[in-house]
Amino acid sequence: MRTFGVEEELLLVDDETGEVMPRVEEVLRQDRHPDSGIRLVSELQMEQLEVISPVHTRLEELAADIGAGRSLADRLAKRAGVRAAALATPVLPFTPHLSAVPRVDAMRERFGLVTREQLTGACHVHVGVGSDEEGVAVLDRIRIWLPVLSALSANSPFWQGRDTGYESYRIQSLARWPMAGPAEIYGCADAYRQRLRAMLDTQVPLDEAMLYLDARLSRNYPTVEIRVTDVCLQPDDTVLIAGLCRALVETAAGQWRAGVPPVPVPAAVLKLAGWRASRSGISGELLDPQSGVPRPAGQVLEALIEHLSPALVDTGDGQQVKELLKQAMNRGTGAQYQRRHLQQTGTLGGVVSAVLKATHNRP
Repeated sequence: MRTFGVEEELLLVDDETGEVMPRVEEVLRQDRHPDSGIRLVSELQMEQLEVISPVHTRLEELAADIGAGRSLADRLAKRAGVRAAALATPVLPFTPHLSAVPRVDAMRERFGLVTREQLTGACHVHVGVGSDEEGVAVLDRIRIWLPVLSALSANSPFWQGRDTGYESYRIQSLARWPMAGPAEIYGCADAYRQRLRAMLDTQVPLDEAMLYLDARLSRNYPTVEIRVTDVCLQPDDTVLIAGLCRALVETAAGQWRAGVPPVPVPAAVLKLAGWRASRSGISGELLDPQSGVPRPAGQVLEALIEHLSPALVDTGDGQQVKELLKQAMNRGTGAQYQRRHLQQTGTLGGVVSAVLKATHNRP
């Protein structure tokens, strides 16, 4: 059974105004339970807090830790006078505060406004692989499906207090980094390492951690790291994304062992597929990886489940993933949820209040 784990980037917000607040240092100074296995770390901006789950093999165990991690983050945040919200971009206008560490100083010096303005919340899923060779084979075969995951997780319709017209504006913000986005097919682990070395040799990224590819081999763990999704508003949607990611990795590894080549879609086309996912989420059309033409999002998601069906059966996740997907389709994305609550409350602060309830699975 392949292992997996999740990293969720939450934003720290004022409970009354809904504005993001630079309180991560105060949050991390709080005492916490030492045996949970959940880790909390700072991020680029002081308005961010990353929650890292332990490694799991069962979806039910991961689900419990996603809830526990959000609860721990919020409990410590309250002691610092703020709340932890699953927002992929702030709802209200903001001026972020960079973390005071030398590496961030170097990023600000090199990338200027792009660094200073970057304040987003992502969800990264790590899935175990047996070797770098298997990992690169997986990267080559999952790349065509990653925009579909982006669409399903879309949770960032607002930027600087305005509706952007996008379901996931985080993707647009991230695209300002020159190292971000989809990659061409690598072919083997040596080619992967050569590609990364060529990128680093340009001396544009500070280091390998700044290669913000849609998916990559982890630098620290024997995993593939899938990085395309917004932090999900609903905890159940995070569980769904994690289950889909593991099934994608398992399916791709099986194709590699069977000698099935990756589908040769150019990175430029995948970038356009990612734009579609960012623009309309699951409410419009997505690029169908199998036909290469746009189709209604629901049909593309059905195709994804069909593609993953054998792996979902093997892991025992099939029924749960299908139920979670049905719920997500009926409920809509986090972006749709936020817009509905703007219509209902008439205020952006009201949106943040609703987001906090959804973040922690409260009615």
